[in-house]
Amino acid sequence: MPTTLSAEPLRATFRIPKRKKHVPAVRARVRETLAAWGLERLTPEVELVACELVTNAVVHCRVSFAEVEVTLHVDWGELVLEVSDPDRTRLPQLGAGCPEDGEGGRGLLLVAALSESWGCRELEYGKCVWARFEADRDGAGGSA
Repeated sequence: MPTTLSAEPLRATFRIPKRKKHVPAVRARVRETLAAWGLERLTPEVELVACELVTNAVVHCRVSFAEVEVTLHVDWGELVLEVSDPDRTRLPQLGAGCPEDGEGGRGLLLVAALSESWGCRELEYGKCVWARFEADRDGAGGSA
């Protein structure tokens, strides 16, 4: 059933401690948020991309006792996922993956494949990696 988004901006933000054990909580929060907004069909892609970006932040952020901030919002018919951390010295770079026997190195390739677009911007006290997903295909979603 098509969903009509309200004229009110849709925005959800939450933080997790920079610990691997907290990454699964991101999946649940993303799933709950998209369900509340009627955007369940985006859940598999957004959930996976969120976990990849949060895992990257947890693994690569060199700031002790940091928190990772996750924001979802709808902007002009697109769902935007933003993952921010306080380490602005380590910006993500899309590589060629990793050796066949290696673990890791493919996360940003997945992000690029599953999202409409993605990128990174420096913040005053950190960085934000974002990914955009079309939210109004087949009549689902709309502009905020």
